[in-house]
Amino acid sequence: MGEGIPMTNSTDVRQADAAHGREMDPRLFREVMGGFASGIVVVAGMVADEPVGLTCQSFTSLSMDPPLIAFCPALSSVTWRRIRPTGAFCVNVLAAEQRDVSGLFGQRRDDKFEQVPWRRGVSGAPLLDGAAAHIECEIAEIHPGGDHEIVVGRVVALTGDAERMPLLYHRGRYGVLAP
Repeated sequence: MGEGIPMTNSTDVRQADAAHGREMDPRLFREVMGGFASGIVVVAGMVADEPVGLTCQSFTSLSMDPPLIAFCPALSSVTWRRIRPTGAFCVNVLAAEQRDVSGLFGQRRDDKFEQVPWRRGVSGAPLLDGAAAHIECEIAEIHPGGDHEIVVGRVVALTGDAERMPLLYHRGRYGVLAP
């Protein structure tokens, strides 16, 4: 097996405690998981002809055949509860210069789409201008995942701009890939 990430003694002890059925330290969990760099997306949908969206970093490709993606919105997300019954959404992969868009869609406010140019995709879901990619989906499955849901989307259309660098998130900060 490959080498693991070195852990401090206190981490090793807390890790062992979790392995023996004791409660996991949520701060340790957040710290360790924050060490995994991820992209930032805005999941958006149309609800009664009104665009709605939320920032999400738990997004991944899932399958090539059929083309599937997955993302994990919090159960507490009011925006996701509004998008869910529509059956369709667009994953807008944010570009490096869209930090402000990530912050905007991470807030609870009604005027998000008044501040960001967008257009409707073939699915009817909002596609944010300037995004590195747009992945339009129909909801294929939803599974429970603790305090989140695991949403599997069947890809119905997609576009990407290979010239745009993606916005990344790592240890609580935004970043970009080196050229």
